[in-house]
Order: sequence, then C-alpha cells, then structure tokens
Amino acid sequence: MKVAILIPVSPFEPLETVLRSVERIKNLDLEGFNFKIVYVVDRKNPRDERIERLKDLDVDVLVRNENRGKRAGAINDGVEFLKDFDPDYIAIFDVDSNPSSDFLKNCVLALEKDEMTYIASTRRYIYNTVSMTSKAVWFEYRILNFLLRKSRFKQFNGLIGVLRFDKILNYKLREEFIAEDAEFATRMHCLGYRAILVDGKVFEQAPMKWRDLFNQRCRWYYGGLQLWKHLRNVLRTKDKGFIVSWILSLTLTYVIAIFSPLLPLSIPYLIYKFGFKDGLKGFLGLVIHTTILQLSAIYSILKFMFGRGVEWKPIERVETIG
Repeated sequence: MKVAILIPVSPFEPLETVLRSVERIKNLDLEGFNFKIVYVVDRKNPRDERIERLKDLDVDVLVRNENRGKRAGAINDGVEFLKDFDPDYIAIFDVDSNPSSDFLKNCVLALEKDEMTYIASTRRYIYNTVSMTSKAVWFEYRILNFLLRKSRFKQFNGLIGVLRFDKILNYKLREEFIAEDAEFATRMHCLGYRAILVDGKVFEQAPMKWRDLFNQRCRWYYGGLQLWKHLRNVLRTKDKGFIVSWILSLTLTYVIAIFSPLLPLSIPYLIYKFGFKDGLKGFLGLVIHTTILQLSAIYSILKFMFGRGVEWKPIERVETIG
C-alpha cells in the first residue's frame, strides 16, 4: 500500500521547528507501507537554509518560490507533485504536528473499512502549555474533542489526518477560501462522504500570546463566513444531522460570549490539572480567551461586510518542549 505524507512549510517557520517536524514524522509506525515524505517549502529568501537541511534528512522537498494560495496552494502543489507516486492515501500534517506512532495505521485501517469515508483523524491536543494563552487553548481543545465526537459535521482543522488521495487530487483545495480545510470538508460532506474519528492522538502548538490568538481566530472566523456560499448545497443533502451541525458551527462560535456564565464550572478541573495557583490563572486565561474570541469574531464580521480580507500572520513557536 502506498502512503504519502505531506507537510507544508510557510516562510515564517523557523529551522528548528522544521527539523523537529522531521523527527516526529519519522517516529510514525510506517512498517508495511511504501511511503514518501514530502515537505512543501515556501522559500523565504534566496539562501533558505531550511531547504538544504531538509534535503540532507532523506525526505523529498518541493520548493515554491512564491506562496500562491498560502497553505492551500502548498498542499495542491504537493498533491500534483505526488501524482507519479500515485499513493492510495495521503497524510497531511502541520509543521508543528506531533502524531502518536499509531496515527497513520489507525487512520488507514478506518479508511479501508469504509469507502465513503474521505478522511480519518484523531483527537487533537496541545503540548506547549507554557503560557496563560496556550493553557486556555488547551482547555478549549478538551471541549472541542468532546463536540467532535457528537457532531455530524466532522471538520479536522488543517485537514490534519489521512485522506484518500484520489479525493484531494480530483477535488483540490480552493485557494480563494481562507479556511480551505473547512471548505473542502463541506464539499465532501455535501457529496455524501464522511469524516471519521479514530483512536490515537496528534499534539500541536497553541498560540502563546493573546495577539497571536486574535490574529489566528480572525482568520478562522473570516473563513467561516465564506462557507455560507455552500448553504444551498448543504440544504440539498437533506441530512438533518449534518445540516444542523454545519449551521451551528457557523453561528454559535460567533457569539461565544453567551457561554461566559459557564466558565466558573472549569475551575475545579483547572485546579486539579495545574494546581491551585496556576488553576486560578488558567480560569483568568479562559475569561480573556473568551473575550479575545468574541472580539475576533466581531472584527472578522466587520471585515467581511466591508469586503476587506484578513492578513495571514506568523505565530511564535516554542521548541523547548513537546
């Protein structure tokens, strides 16, 4: 069985993060697979050290001299690069992804059992809980993992998971969408395909500063607003569970402040996890976190209404842990 592993690398990613990525990807259990690991690197300058270092690490490197389509463009170019290899499945990761060793095998097994599943993935966790911001996102992911199990519209951020290669080759990511992952997921669900959650874990980094969180979520919220273009196709599916889950994901998340009265319920769990002092700091972080999300939602709505886009800004990484 042929499996490709694709990792897009933006111009902002530091060398250390890229090198750590290779270590983590090679820790996957790849026994029994004919595999190819491809890093799609958006060159940041004429003498980009990351490119030469990657070439020394026994992985394929596709270099883009311009970042057309940002992450979506990099994935599309990577898929075209892999056409000759013609894999059965393609695993997509971010450069900060740290999947459990059984991630690939569990996802492939699930896809083999259900031909109407277009992607399989696992729950997501945060490994850089080193700031008030990242601890708040850590708690948010706990909630999202619970909701992911219940939702009929399973959308894995960044398409982090294992996909059928023919689906992403034939349908491609639409580079004009900010949230290309959610847009692709919407189209696949409208065509009758499913996303499935399997055993395993994938760890990733959360923003460590409130400014980075705000910029990240502005992009996510703006991308969500673009998805309303698919409303007619979503309704045509007549799949009530999917329709309700899709609409709720594009409405309730924009009025996140209505859930503020529930935040005190998190205090016992945060104290249990981080201790009394840090637990209370974690609660304060959640209050700030909720405020940041609400402000970014409002900001994105205003940007969208006035026909202005949002800028893709880099997020600071930390590679001392994880």
